[in-house]
Amino acid sequence: MVKEPNRNLRQMAVDTLRQAITTGEFPPGSHLGEVQVSEQLGISRGTLREAFRQLQQEGLVEYGERGRVTVRSISEKDIINTFTVRAALEALAGETLASSYYREEHCRRLRAAVDRMARATRVSLEAQIEADLAFHELLVELTGNDALVRSWKLLEGPIRMCIMYRGLERALSNMSPGRHLEIVTAIESGDPVKTQSVISEHMVATAQALLFGTVRTRPRIEITGEN
Repeated sequence: MVKEPNRNLRQMAVDTLRQAITTGEFPPGSHLGEVQVSEQLGISRGTLREAFRQLQQEGLVEYGERGRVTVRSISEKDIINTFTVRAALEALAGETLASSYYREEHCRRLRAAVDRMARATRVSLEAQIEADLAFHELLVELTGNDALVRSWKLLEGPIRMCIMYRGLERALSNMSPGRHLEIVTAIESGDPVKTQSVISEHMVATAQALLFGTVRTRPRIEITGEN
């Protein structure tokens, strides 16, 4: 058997650790010991360190004293910051699609994604979360803007951590197919400003649900560029 290059081994380690972190297998604050983790993954400690550095850039792990690596804890400020950036990225995506010559085709694909969300409600909580993220990823990918897609992808890990940290039930309150059809309808209108507003409101409500468990009984938070 041909030995995989270190680059492939590093990416395998990144993918495996990312999944373990964002699914809660390694909860916030968990210590990731080099010796134990490298043995579990069957890779060298040098390759593991490279994987840790990438996960640090993604905001999933952090270094402490003596190079101790732990899964990053998520604060309320982290949730607000994450969804502030996410709102900006997806609002730009919505504006782009609303102005696109191919708007009708884009909306057809987005409606199909909403249909998959509806089917996921009959499967499991995890399936609903995956279907929701798939809708938002498609929203960004349809722009054809590679820089925008890369920026959104960097947020995917922190978004999943926010969901796991605050609980799946809280996240599901804003994952209804109907709320996502509002986004599609806004894009179909061809009004970029309206689309930006709908997506921004969607993100505010999602962040509120993660922070408070509901958007109806707590004070409204503001997603802005200020920290």
